[in-house]
Amino acid sequence: MADAPAAAPFNFKQAIAEMVRRNGSDLLLKVGRPPTVRVNGELAGLDFPPLRPEDLKALAEQIMTPRQVKEFAEKKEADFAIGVPGVGRFRTNIYQQRGTLAFAFRAIPYEVKTIRELKLPTVLEEISARPRGLVLVTGITGSGKSTALAAMINHVNQHRRVNVITIEDPIEFLHRDQMANISQREVGSDTLTFGAALRHVLRQDPDVILIGEIRDADTLDTALKAADTGHLVFSTLHTTDATQTINRVISFYPPHQHQEIRSLLSTALQAVVCLRLVPKKDGSGRVPAAEVLINTAAVADNIRDIEKALNIPDLIAEGTISYGMQSFDQSLMKWYREGVISYESALFYSSNPSEFALRVSGVSSASDKTFDESGKGGLDISQGFTP
Repeated sequence: MADAPAAAPFNFKQAIAEMVRRNGSDLLLKVGRPPTVRVNGELAGLDFPPLRPEDLKALAEQIMTPRQVKEFAEKKEADFAIGVPGVGRFRTNIYQQRGTLAFAFRAIPYEVKTIRELKLPTVLEEISARPRGLVLVTGITGSGKSTALAAMINHVNQHRRVNVITIEDPIEFLHRDQMANISQREVGSDTLTFGAALRHVLRQDPDVILIGEIRDADTLDTALKAADTGHLVFSTLHTTDATQTINRVISFYPPHQHQEIRSLLSTALQAVVCLRLVPKKDGSGRVPAAEVLINTAAVADNIRDIEKALNIPDLIAEGTISYGMQSFDQSLMKWYREGVISYESALFYSSNPSEFALRVSGVSSASDKTFDESGKGGLDISQGFTP
C-alpha cells in the first residue's frame, strides 16, 4: 500500500501577504488551527490547513537570527521586527504555548502617516512642537499608540531642526531624516539593554527622546528627569485614560516618594493622549477616539496637591475651548454626530455610557460643562475627513 503524500509545507509569505491584502493588522499562528488574521479588530481564519509543530519550527529557523534564537531559548519569548520582501515590515513576537511555538505578527506601514491623515486631534501638532516636557501616549494593546507616536515624531521631523534619539524594542516605523536628525536604536541590535541605552541617552545630545515603553521605575525616572531638564520626551503606557495614567506614574514609586513625584510630574508633564480605535459604521475601518489632557496650571495644581483627589475629567471639560483638551466621550460624540460611527459603538466605547445616552437624547448634565460645545464644532478631530 502506497504511503500517503506528505502535507505541503506552510507558505508563510502567502499567509502574510493575504493578511496585508485584507488590510489586516495582525497575523496569528498557532499549532492546530489555520493562520488567523485580525481585520478591523475582528479575527478571521484563512483558507489554509491547520498548522503543525514542524511548520512553526521551520518558520522560526527561517526568520530568527542566532541571537534571537538564544534569547527565546532562555526566556521562552522574543520580540523583533522582520521585513518580508515585496510584502512589508512586521513586528514579531514568538512565544510558547502548550509546549509548541506560536507567533503574532503586527503589520507596520512603510510610510509614516501624518497626524491629520490618521484623523487624530490636530492639537497633537502643537504638542509635538513644544520644546520640552513629557508626552505620554496610552491605550490598550492595538489601540494605535505606536502609530500615533510615529506621526508625532514625523511632525517633529518635518518642522524642527533637532536631534531625535529613539530607543525601541523592536524598531517599528522607520524614519528618514528631513529637517531633524533621527537616530533609531534597537535593543539587542544597537544597544545591549533598554537600561544601558537610557543611561547613556542624555550624553548623545538629544533634543527629542522617544522611549518605546515605560516599563519600570528606572525608565520612568530617566524620562521625567530628561523632560525636566529641557528635553521633549515621548513614551507609552498601557493605561486606559488620563486619570489612570497619572495614577500609574505615581504608583511606580513607594508612598514616601509620592509628594516628590507629584511635584516633578506637575512640572515635567506636557500632555497625555489616550486612544481607543472604534469601528466605522460602514465597516471600512476604524477611527481613533482620543482623550487629550494638556498640563495647564490648574492640572499641575491638581497633580501636585497630595491632599486632593485627581479631578482630571472636569479639568479636561474646562480646557476644551481654551487648550484643545477633549474627553473620550466628546471625541465619540463628534464621530457619532458626523455619522462616522454607530450609536451602539459610541456607547460601547464611551467612558460614561449612561451620560452619553442622555447627551444624545438632548438631556444636559452638570458634570461635563463643554460637551455640547465640543460636539458642535469645538475641537476639529476630523479635518480632511469625508464620511
